[in-house]
Amino acid sequence: MKGLSRRSLLALGGVAALAAAWPSRAFEEPNFDTVEYDWADTTRQRAVPVRLYLPKREQRVPLVVVSHGIGGSRRGYSWLGTFLATQGVAALHLQHVGSDRQVWMGNPLGVVGRLQDAAQDREAIARAQDLRFALDSVLASEHAERLDTKRIAAAGHSYGANTTLLASGALVQREGRLVDLRDERVRAAIVMSAPPFYGEREPQRILGSVTLPTLHVTCTEDVIVIPGYYSGFEDRVAVFDATGSARKWLAVFQGGSHSVFTDRAGTGGAALNPQVKQATRALALAFLRDVWEGDAAALREWPREHSSILARFSAPGA
Repeated sequence: MKGLSRRSLLALGGVAALAAAWPSRAFEEPNFDTVEYDWADTTRQRAVPVRLYLPKREQRVPLVVVSHGIGGSRRGYSWLGTFLATQGVAALHLQHVGSDRQVWMGNPLGVVGRLQDAAQDREAIARAQDLRFALDSVLASEHAERLDTKRIAAAGHSYGANTTLLASGALVQREGRLVDLRDERVRAAIVMSAPPFYGEREPQRILGSVTLPTLHVTCTEDVIVIPGYYSGFEDRVAVFDATGSARKWLAVFQGGSHSVFTDRAGTGGAALNPQVKQATRALALAFLRDVWEGDAAALREWPREHSSILARFSAPGA
């Protein structure tokens, strides 16, 4: 590929009843385990490293599979995974070896080329296959009996948001055929800073087939700028608009940055960054409570509680 062409880029970047199972609590005690596995999909000859945050509970717990943005790793988004685990939700964080932190390593002059390689269609497809393989593996592991297979969600940031949408039913046409990477076990999606699916001029044609409940999170300064590529926050809103879900929510924070949702502490503003993370944690949990248990109380209250940092909030029927 010569440059970041619109055709060759599929995507780029870079939460018993839940009322009882997910009590609000602080981080006063380690009520979850953190384990890592270096799994490998021998069929594809591809490593799939993961980190699992697993609540210490006797009953089965829900599971959220988390996909990182370009240049990330399984240890990223710990602000979300650790929080979910304290609330009784397992979080399985993937590492996509073709678009992980390795893109930042080596000769600095080669970074743009490595980003271009990581953004190819083949890697976007491989990432969605990573998610399926990781789900297969964790549900066949020693932890399987602790996980509720009827309450599985996917979550992702940036490139990981596109991965989440592919696993949720997004359909892209390539070489005269539809690429269908939907995983029927995924029942809800949390989409942070989703770039558009480039090479496609009609986003609804791609995203109209995503009909499960979706939560979209972005901010007004959620802008991606790298050599040969620009994507403004309006692209995140366009993804929300095109998604076919009858039950979908959009939260837009005022200010921020594209990387405010990563583990970086200062990006998007030293004061705003932790506020956005805290609000996003609460929103993700409220969304999952509504989707899985029909408990919409926290989700209804959330916009009022966080109005000081919100630019926009959209909900079904609003």
